[in-house]
Amino acid sequence: MTFDLEMILVLGTLITGLIWLADTLWWRKRRISLVLGPDESRNAVSVAPDPWYVEYAKSFFPVLLIVLLLRSFVVEPFRIPSGSMMPTLLVGDFIVVTKYSYGVRLPVTRTKILDTGEPARGDVMVFRFPANPREDYIKRVVGLPGDQVVYRNKSLYINGELVATTELDSYIGVGSGTVMTGARLAEEQLGEVAHQILYWPNRPSIEGEVYVPEGHYFVLGDNRDNSNDSRFWGFVPEHHLVGKAVYIWMNWDHQASKVDISRIGTRIQ
Repeated sequence: MTFDLEMILVLGTLITGLIWLADTLWWRKRRISLVLGPDESRNAVSVAPDPWYVEYAKSFFPVLLIVLLLRSFVVEPFRIPSGSMMPTLLVGDFIVVTKYSYGVRLPVTRTKILDTGEPARGDVMVFRFPANPREDYIKRVVGLPGDQVVYRNKSLYINGELVATTELDSYIGVGSGTVMTGARLAEEQLGEVAHQILYWPNRPSIEGEVYVPEGHYFVLGDNRDNSNDSRFWGFVPEHHLVGKAVYIWMNWDHQASKVDISRIGTRIQ
């Protein structure tokens, strides 16, 4: 079962806020008048205490509101569940995503209310999976609106130009990533971003040529032969954008059963 945390936060904030407001405007005055009658000189707090649901509403509303505002408009944490972005992101990485990078959007409806920027080529981007918008995906932006993107023989071409790639060495994985030991490691220069990718020279991969339509983006995983990305299901619509991945704040790989301290605070390139 998939829980919509954003919807839960919105409903929780709305319900607790309305209870607090109703108590302030009507219920509390009525309780005091019923208990005190004409003698209003006595201590109203002691003789007309808040009901349990009002106490809970007053306690939870500020917390829920702050969490909702931070999560909706500033930053949101995510956990990496798969190896599709290796070697940049490993299974068990906990990352910070800036929600304001590609526009400020209302929670739930995702309506953009403020234009603050657009994805750049090379960004590591979180978005709602077009085939199932309740699921979040993370990939690297390769093609911008209007681009021609070609992927052939393990090589990437954008608008007719080969993306510069430098061969490095064989990859040695750790924890859950040990299954990728032996893959080839290379450095790719995508726009202004230099980052590493993985690929298997003898493993077949999806190839083809596409033109990115306006208002859409073409994305790939850095683990090129082990990624469910735009080569399989198409483009990411602009209204599905969630934010830009910027930092790793923790790593816990259940298979390795340890925290990798060296990854904490790593900037995502």
